[in-house]
Amino acid sequence: MVDAQHTGGTELIYGAMKVSLGGSLKLAFRPWVEGIENIPDEGPAILASNHLSFSDSFFLPAVLDRKVTFIAKAEYFTSPGVKGKLTAAFFKGVGQLPVDRSGARGAGEAAVNSALKVLERGGLFGIYPEGTRSPDGRLYRGKPGGLARVALLSGAPVIPVAMIDTEKIQPPGKVVPKLMRPGIRIGAPLDFTRYLGMENDRFIHRSVTDQVMYEIMRLSGQEYVDIYATAAKRKIAEAEKAAADGRGGARRPSR
Repeated sequence: MVDAQHTGGTELIYGAMKVSLGGSLKLAFRPWVEGIENIPDEGPAILASNHLSFSDSFFLPAVLDRKVTFIAKAEYFTSPGVKGKLTAAFFKGVGQLPVDRSGARGAGEAAVNSALKVLERGGLFGIYPEGTRSPDGRLYRGKPGGLARVALLSGAPVIPVAMIDTEKIQPPGKVVPKLMRPGIRIGAPLDFTRYLGMENDRFIHRSVTDQVMYEIMRLSGQEYVDIYATAAKRKIAEAEKAAADGRGGARRPSR
């Protein structure tokens, strides 16, 4: 009974947020959408999207008639005080589920279990296979553990999604978004039921993930980079630090 009441309350909050926030986003930014007919009217499905901006998790749900659930780090839901409660209510309202990311393996299992629960209820589950936002607008290698395992364990179809130009609306570090039209291109569902029973095969994980990433690349038109986005971010940070150190050294007076 408690779970039913909690779910009902969450659905009411989501509905209210969709009308208020989703309606405002569509009115202000007028996102264009292609392939909306590929989203099933009912039943479970996994929406696998590229990730260009923090706003991706708001634009995609705004244009769909059905609720889509993503996962978010648990800290968004457990911060103390009034601000913490408001933040938790906001993330719950836009369809985010808390996942404790302390410990890589435990975090991965928690994310998979959360996804499976959404799909078991016949819902839509959203995931970013790159694992983090692209640092430069290019498409990076998909991480196989989450997406592939969820697809193979659930048997749900995977629908590739391409977010377009959202990084121009709200680049990393920018609080105030730029008013321009983003795009959302939704591909045909991919069926991986031929691999059922092989959810622990790492080669199958890689194959499934690469097929999804190829479809996302085809839909988005992004340049593909065959390294993980997290590694790219480390390289960028190291280069920026080296450049900053070099500038600092150039300003030091000689003795």
